[in-house]
Amino acid sequence: MSNGCVTPVRPGVPTHHAHPISLGQIKTKPAIYAGNIMGMLSEFKEFAVKGNMVDMAVGIIIGGAFGTIVKSLVSDVIMPPIGYVTGGLDFSNLALSLGKGLDGKEVLIKYGSFLNAVIAFLIVAFVLFLVIKGINRAKEAMETEKKEEEAAAPPKQEVLLEEIRDLLKEKA
Repeated sequence: MSNGCVTPVRPGVPTHHAHPISLGQIKTKPAIYAGNIMGMLSEFKEFAVKGNMVDMAVGIIIGGAFGTIVKSLVSDVIMPPIGYVTGGLDFSNLALSLGKGLDGKEVLIKYGSFLNAVIAFLIVAFVLFLVIKGINRAKEAMETEKKEEEAAAPPKQEVLLEEIRDLLKEKA
């Protein structure tokens, strides 16, 4: 006996939690056809041509290169003096031994590598902070300059009205 309702069943959900759906509530979408695909391709082309994709790719490449520079800065420039001050301690080799594993190898928690990663993160975060701070200052300066220019120059309508007034005075 069918009452025109369908009870959806999802895996892992008891059927007493399912809600009946009327067949009239089910909306079907038209099958994909060439017009939809061509529209999507033209939209993608517009997106790629705008430069968004190129900007994103450049950002990813520069970010990867910057990560390599920061890693070198931490491991080759910052950590050696810290190691020297601490008596030759090399953070990258610091580890806590948990004993031997089933395969006979030493099981280590390498917290020294983690410390290096934290230092690298802090350097990246600080550099990004400085970059964003510089960008915000430049934006504020540009907005202030723009507001000053707008305040100094009267609107074009007023200038035109003043010219018309002056011409009328000359003729009178």
